[in-house]
Amino acid sequence: MTHLAAGSTARDGYDLWVEPETAGWAYSSLRVLTLEPGGERRFAAGESEWIVLPLAGAATVEVLDGAGERAVFPLRGRASVFDGVSDFAYVPRDARAVLRSPGGCRLALAGARCERRLAARHGPASAVPVEVRGAGGATRQVNNFAAADAFGCDRLIAVEVLTPGGNWSSFPPHKHDEAGPHESVLEEIYYYEFGGGPAALGYQRVYPSPAGATDVLAEVRTGDAVLIPDGWHGPSMAVPGYDMYYLNVMAGPGPERAWLISDDPAHAWVRTSWADQLPDPRLPLYGPPPQEGTA
Repeated sequence: MTHLAAGSTARDGYDLWVEPETAGWAYSSLRVLTLEPGGERRFAAGESEWIVLPLAGAATVEVLDGAGERAVFPLRGRASVFDGVSDFAYVPRDARAVLRSPGGCRLALAGARCERRLAARHGPASAVPVEVRGAGGATRQVNNFAAADAFGCDRLIAVEVLTPGGNWSSFPPHKHDEAGPHESVLEEIYYYEFGGGPAALGYQRVYPSPAGATDVLAEVRTGDAVLIPDGWHGPSMAVPGYDMYYLNVMAGPGPERAWLISDDPAHAWVRTSWADQLPDPRLPLYGPPPQEGTA
């Protein structure tokens, strides 16, 4: 199944559970966890590296990294994905972690099967590159917290995208399902949240490429996910009145950790039109907070 409705993959106390075995691929994983005030959750990283990212609320991540080292990372988090950039914690493969939240929180655990065991680390919100991409009705904000050139992982790539109501993102449609000098093979998960209340919704399109057969047009709501093993993907459509957020989680077999894409030739010309348009003035919704100790 490519479109996963909210709650349909709930497992072991997690609101969302996607792993290679359930997705039918080899690398990418995503879990979403709600902790009640005072809640605690333990998990083993296994063969995957993980990033623990607050979606709402604050948490503490304690890591025993598999080499006998212990680290504790307090995460300040945020009120919601529409209110600010969040800090995060990196949990290496073969480690064990304990997640705690005195006030309650919702966390995303983005994972990728990998070979190297890197050091456990804290990713500060102030270091997250915030990018406004596109123009006109195709303007969106990208929080590149774990982009390939922003934060060191072995295989995992993860970013957040915010699309104001009425705009399209992931456009022009693109793909990353063939290995080559200009494209990398990456399995991708989209996880969605919306502003504007329980009626909020959007749409996601994925359609067959020369190397892939995935074909879906899904109405998506808060808590939904879409799996993209292959194919052209885009647009992600935020209907008027409701801002769209999605978390992209990617990993693949390539020797280089890189996000290399090909645009659908039928729509690639859209990029050239941006030079004659202004970015949507609603963006950025926010930027990274200043570094501690700076004005």
